[in-house]
Amino acid sequence: MLVSLAAALTLPSSNIVDRPPSTGANAFYAPNRAPLRQTPLVKLPIGAFTPGGWLKKCLELQRDGITGHLGDISIWLTKKNNAWLSKDGKGDNDWEEVPYWLRGYSRVAYALRDPAMLAETKIWVDAALSSQRENGDFGPVHNSKGFQDLWPNMLMLQVLQSWYEYSGDPRVLPFMTSYFKFELSLPDAHFLKDYWENSRGGDNLASVYWLYNRTVDAFLLDLATKIDRNTADWRQLGDLPNYHNVNVAQSFREPGTYYVQSGNPQDLEASYRDFDFIREKFGQVPGGMFGADENARPGHDDPHQAVETCGIVEQIHSNDILMAITGDPKWAANTEDVAFNTMPAAFTADYKALRYLTAPNMVISDAKNHAPGVENSGPFLAMNPFGSRCCQHNQASSWPNYLEGTWMATQDNGLAALLFTEGKVTAKVGDGSEVTIASDTQYPFEEHVRMTIEAAKPATFPLYLLIPAWADGATVEAGGETVKATPGKYVRLDRTWQPGDKVVVDLPMKPRVHVWDKMENSVSVEYGPLTFSLKIKEDYHAVDGREHAQWDSRWQPDADPKKWQAYEILPESAWNYGLVSHPQFKVVRRPWPADDYPFSLENSPIELVTTGRKIPSWTIDQNQMVAILPKSPVKVDTPAESITLVPMGAARLRISSFPTVR
Repeated sequence: MLVSLAAALTLPSSNIVDRPPSTGANAFYAPNRAPLRQTPLVKLPIGAFTPGGWLKKCLELQRDGITGHLGDISIWLTKKNNAWLSKDGKGDNDWEEVPYWLRGYSRVAYALRDPAMLAETKIWVDAALSSQRENGDFGPVHNSKGFQDLWPNMLMLQVLQSWYEYSGDPRVLPFMTSYFKFELSLPDAHFLKDYWENSRGGDNLASVYWLYNRTVDAFLLDLATKIDRNTADWRQLGDLPNYHNVNVAQSFREPGTYYVQSGNPQDLEASYRDFDFIREKFGQVPGGMFGADENARPGHDDPHQAVETCGIVEQIHSNDILMAITGDPKWAANTEDVAFNTMPAAFTADYKALRYLTAPNMVISDAKNHAPGVENSGPFLAMNPFGSRCCQHNQASSWPNYLEGTWMATQDNGLAALLFTEGKVTAKVGDGSEVTIASDTQYPFEEHVRMTIEAAKPATFPLYLLIPAWADGATVEAGGETVKATPGKYVRLDRTWQPGDKVVVDLPMKPRVHVWDKMENSVSVEYGPLTFSLKIKEDYHAVDGREHAQWDSRWQPDADPKKWQAYEILPESAWNYGLVSHPQFKVVRRPWPADDYPFSLENSPIELVTTGRKIPSWTIDQNQMVAILPKSPVKVDTPAESITLVPMGAARLRISSFPTVR
């Protein structure tokens, strides 16, 4: 028994709910204000989180790696004559790179409470807040096409929102109010007409609603309608306005965001439809993303097609936003799939280098040109801190986006655990009491999550626990009672919580085989939220990142390529295995890594051993990529072999979509 009988909790079946309620209004965390529709969940400020375990380690690696030291490499972060640091908006390096980087860098600083990073953040934030012109516009003057490009400012607005949530800086709300009045004054003919801003108007829209929920200025709703009217049409049936992978991952949420104002179910449905549409055509693969390289192309849907690191980052951000709007477990599930299985492999284990493109089936990660196999002509597969001006900066938001989706507030002044991870969340609940919920777990590498309530006094509030859809047999124990949870639904625990009360979530895991019948009947292997890849011996070759960077990459003259090493990774073991029919799996537990970082071949705390056979006809293709999947089952006469599978996120080289053999 975990607590005294006096505090025991009864958990009737009615405490299994589809979503937290979207009625009422959270008293503490800026819920939607009328006439906007209420949402089931409300984002918490970044300061509410104290990450622990492997997630804290990931953020520390970002701090100590390229995120925290990009100012030593990137020409765009040079402070001298930087347009983002000037009062008149004139100077160099005036586009997306600074706010892309700062949006993630600042949140790493807030999460880790790092003094040096906080001081650096303030330099850039103060400059942005000091750059507002008389007409309300701010930042660099970037109007090469005859009208101001609003896309970079959308990113800086997100920086300022996080800064406000962290610091309460009184300058932010009037600053944003003036800027949005400027946007409202622009004629439609000059508003959101450039390709990037036109695709990504949903980012601007979300910031308008963020401000409205704090000021209730009616003009903001007029601006929101204007933004929706001028943004690319993400409501199309059977098509998308464009197929750029980042645009899709970032922009599909725009109609769903506008739904809170329109109340039109078709708007919300459009975002769901876009998400499903791109995966139906190009996402019949494990890892939560879709094969678009730069742009998705008909006939290029094999698991060797890749996605940008930017697309990975933006997908998780989109999921956070739609999770708050809908409370639908679908979005949390996709975040886990992307964050655990695709995102870590985009970086070296020390987070000092990254690659532009990452695919589910990828056994060569070099600096050669693999076009037209991928729709990028140049060295887009190497791990290179000097490459890819967009992903080089935007990668900083990777784990901060995940962190902000772990917990949210509810409209009945409770809290919802959406993504289980070690660490603490501190928030106001119930009548305004502040509580901390500490989670002790190595999830997703273990089955148990142990939570402890920390508070100065008893507090009455509901606690919602989202049970993953794969977790058959999941249970929740609290107050001496155990309830059988329902996969894909929330367990609602409503009680007066005593300091020291405990909750234990048990999420039984077992190997599962997922058949991709629309992708040549290939299979992937899952265990809990983890997908597994063939363990391939990885041979790292150090190269000069300056000599193997993409055409638009630039760096500071004194950037040291030995300190910031680029790598090609080549296979040193066979990769062309198929799985036998009806495979059996042995789960092998290994020691938890001493450095708390589990996403590497050396450190992986879990492996699966199974049986495969080599497929001699499955080779490297003419573009030096894994050849397209043969249709399963493949007839072979090679001997059965014991093969080892590792978590997909730990494998920089990987086969994650397997043919079956007979």
